[in-house]
Amino acid sequence: MSFDPMAAAVDWLDACRAGDIETILGMYADDAIVHCACGGMKRISTRQGLCAYWVARLRDYPASHLDDLQPSADGATISYIARDGLVSAILTFNASGQIALLTCGPLNKGVYS
Repeated sequence: MSFDPMAAAVDWLDACRAGDIETILGMYADDAIVHCACGGMKRISTRQGLCAYWVARLRDYPASHLDDLQPSADGATISYIARDGLVSAILTFNASGQIALLTCGPLNKGVYS
């Protein structure tokens, strides 16, 4: 069975919407990196940092409805509605199907790549 990055992106958003931090953290590779421009630019590269990031993220920027989903190089780009507007998240997966890189930011402010 092959890995489907689009389905994994939807699973990621579903876990975010449910506030399921264990599932969210389990989706990330041990060496994953997060670049987030929501609430100020952040770069997270440790498991401890990733856990702290998600605790704050789920509290401060809860995800709501899916806005758009598109394939991207080695992953998927997903946008969703959060409390303060649209957020774009580019999920890049490693060969094992885990998130290796997350780049996210407010879509309405043009702070994403």
